[in-house]
Amino acid sequence: MPRLPQVRRAWAGPLFISAVALTTFVPARASSGTLTPTPAVSSAKTATDCGPALKLDRRDFPNSPRITNRYLPLSPGMQYVLDGVVLDEQNQPHPHQIVTTVTDLTKVVDGVRTLVVFDEDIQDGETTEAEIFFVAQDQDGTVWTFGENPEIYENGVLTGAPSSWLSGVQHARAGIAMLARPRVGTRTYLQGLAPEVDFKDCATVFRTGENHVCVPVNCFNNVLEVDEFAPLDPAGGHQRKFYAPGVGVGLIQVRAAGGVDPEALKLISAERLCKADLADVRRRALEQDARAYSVAPAVWAGSPHARDTIDARTC
Repeated sequence: MPRLPQVRRAWAGPLFISAVALTTFVPARASSGTLTPTPAVSSAKTATDCGPALKLDRRDFPNSPRITNRYLPLSPGMQYVLDGVVLDEQNQPHPHQIVTTVTDLTKVVDGVRTLVVFDEDIQDGETTEAEIFFVAQDQDGTVWTFGENPEIYENGVLTGAPSSWLSGVQHARAGIAMLARPRVGTRTYLQGLAPEVDFKDCATVFRTGENHVCVPVNCFNNVLEVDEFAPLDPAGGHQRKFYAPGVGVGLIQVRAAGGVDPEALKLISAERLCKADLADVRRRALEQDARAYSVAPAVWAGSPHARDTIDARTC
């Protein structure tokens, strides 16, 4: 059976769930019921590349990460679950779930202490990918992505983490996960660059101020729409992510323009974890960070270990 497509994250990823975002294809029904993925039409007006990496000034970041961006707040202790289906190469649907947890861990990457977020990608009831990624917000309010370690699993067995990268290692550069003040007309910006693993993600502010954007859980106003793409993977098409300001609950709508591997996911849970559950995620994230020194030694060897340095509010 071919490996099913993964959700492309900005940092990717991940996927940052805490403001309202996700990827891929337009659900046939966005108002109620089950989301059915249907291919979207490519747009000739979208960008095909982005500008160079911005200069990283480490003095712009606090000693302890605190991410309060209007469209991408990340509160330690919060967990979000996205659920839906993905179509394989034969257009057969498979259940797909992504569980994203904002941990109370930090890791110093490229001289900046970043917040550690843990993702688990579950397809057909089995974990296919577990990822830790690293984000921080500068004093202007821009959220940056500093790297990721996506472990790939087949039949429950870890096969490696070939797409791992950290800013400052092997010419990799941190990128922007969310602008402080997103505006239409802003130059298409780099979300992350890692030449050694052929990773380059870009994003464009596509639309702002969208009102009455409705999904089964609610309707939202002043929604931000961002167009994301990977210039080194043109077959992946362009993904549209929708962010609602200050909502803190996650996905409200899914769309895509072109590409392959249709997918539709919706947020089914957004909750603050209790101490025991957060401790379990913390343990798994720390174990994965420790494993990276042997699984991806060329990237991880010179980096400090992740640490429990933040007091997270629990249930």
